[in-house]
Parts: sequence; C-alpha cells; structure tokens
Amino acid sequence: MKAKIYYDDDADLGHLKGKKVAIVGYGIQGRGQGLNLRDSGVEVLISQRKGGKNYDLAVEDGFDPITAEEAAQQADVIQLLAQDHLQAEIYEKSVKPFLKPGKALLFSHGFNIHFGYIKPPKEVDVYMVAPKGPGALVRTQFLEGGGVPCLVAIHQNASGKALQMALAHAKAIGGTRAGVIETTFKEETETDLFGEQAVLCGGLSELIRAGFETLVAAGYQPEMAYFECLHEVKLIVDAVFVHGLSGMHRRVSDTAEYGDYTRGKRVVSQTAREEMKKILKEIQSGSFAKEWMEENKKGRPNFTKLREECDNHPVEKVGAELRKMMHWIQEAKAPR
Repeated sequence: MKAKIYYDDDADLGHLKGKKVAIVGYGIQGRGQGLNLRDSGVEVLISQRKGGKNYDLAVEDGFDPITAEEAAQQADVIQLLAQDHLQAEIYEKSVKPFLKPGKALLFSHGFNIHFGYIKPPKEVDVYMVAPKGPGALVRTQFLEGGGVPCLVAIHQNASGKALQMALAHAKAIGGTRAGVIETTFKEETETDLFGEQAVLCGGLSELIRAGFETLVAAGYQPEMAYFECLHEVKLIVDAVFVHGLSGMHRRVSDTAEYGDYTRGKRVVSQTAREEMKKILKEIQSGSFAKEWMEENKKGRPNFTKLREECDNHPVEKVGAELRKMMHWIQEAKAPR
C-alpha cells in the first residue's frame, strides 16, 4: 500500500491560532521543535526541571520554563518529549489530572501509547508528529528554509480535527516542506525499535566490534583494525544516506562492490535473519517494552553494566587515541 504524504498546501497553521502548545522536556528534540513552533507564530510553553543544562538552555533561548503541572493546566496541546521511560510517570502525576475535553496529547514517538503505559481519556485528541531526524537537524533545516520529513499518526480523534492539528504542528516545525507520511502508532513504534536494535545501533555496533576483534585476534594492529572496521563506516553511511545502496556501490571500488555481493550474506546469514525475526516478535509482543521499563524501575543495573563494558572495549580505547590525530573531529561540535 502506497503511503499518503502531506505537504505545505495540505496543512493550515490556522488550526494552532489562539492555542498554547506545551513541550514537556527541553532536550534536543524539544528544543528544535519548540524554537521552530515559536518562529512560526505559535505560543509555546516549556516545561523543564530546574537545575540542569536543559533548563538553563531554555532560559537562554528566551523561554520561562514552568512545571509540567502548570504546562498541563495552561496548554491546549501537551507534547510529551521526555525520555520514554519517564513519560508515564510524568503523565500520571502532572498531566492526567488537568486533561479535559478539547485538549490534546501530542507525541513524537509512540512507545507509551502503543504499549499501554499511557492511557488517555477518550475525550481528548491523541496524535503523533515524529520528525525523522534529530532535533538539531529539525532546527537547522527550518532556519535554512527546508524541513525534515515527519511521520503523522492519529490515536484518538475526539475533536474530529486531530489530523488537521497534527499537520499544522508538522508545518510549524518545517515538516510539510519536505513531506509528512501518514502512519500509525503501532507501525512507527515497532519499526523504530526494530531499526534501532537490529540495524542502526545493535546490529551496527556489534558488527563493528566483531570485525575489530577478528582482525586483532588474527595479529593485525589495533589501529589498522579501527580504521577498517569503524572509522570508514562514515564514508559508507554518508554515501548510502545520499545515494542509496546502489549509489554507494558506484562510489566504492569494484573490488569492494564484488566483496559486498559475494560475502555480505555470509555475515548477515539466514541465522542472523531468523534472529531479526525473533527480535521483531519481542517488540511486537511488548516483551521488550516490559523489559526496558522494569530495567528502569530497578535502577538500570544491567544497562549500567553493559554501558561500562562498551566504554571499556579495546576499540574505544584505540579510537580515543586515533581521533586525537584528526583535528576536524576534535573541532566538530554537534549543533544544539
């Protein structure tokens, strides 16, 4: 089925006229969307805890941060942009008591709605506007006159205008300049988690470590292993990002292209593909979501242990030294 895509002419900022949009969580996505909304003429309230760099950044950006309770009371649209594992608690304590007919809940990821950790009353709109890029890119593209493609989904349409409100929000942050694809909370959540676990984070990280370990175990210098298995990943990913897989093949040597075709499936074998199916089933059943929420309730013992193991892997030690040789990396600053 072909996806439905909306553009500028399909969205009307008038649906946000006279309405207050509260963003709960001024992280990198909250900042990008908040600044763009304000620049588009939308009245924006920012909720952020005192005592952290994000609070100070909100003040620096000209906002007067308030509590989540105040935001929920004052706003017509409450956008939850805190981390996934925190949203349900914030909702129950600070947002739910102030929801009333005519208000709307807005998300940029469907985790808590899809898996049932947040269960809004039926008389409010619940929808999603999810930029397919980090908040810093949402901001820089907007300032340059462009936009980052977004996903839009409707979970509850109490007002009968949830889609119009979602598209207005997408337009206000620049999304309709690029295109807004209609989806569902289920589809966005499950595909997002699968991509992170099987390919973008879990799959890629483990592939890099395995390649590095294989070369070092065979007697090659760790520095050589780092360059071949980690450093050059950016060259390939950049080519894929701009030109697709076929375009990337045209931009590497014929030797590399032939090696891709003939050896790639031996690495990502049928066994790996079967494991991907298992991972997808764990996501679809909600078992991963339950595991992650329980991990946070326990104080993240396994998460902390695994992070320390990753930080102490030899590829990290070697990389830290080699990156000092590359001034362009040292000078690069991720935009906020």
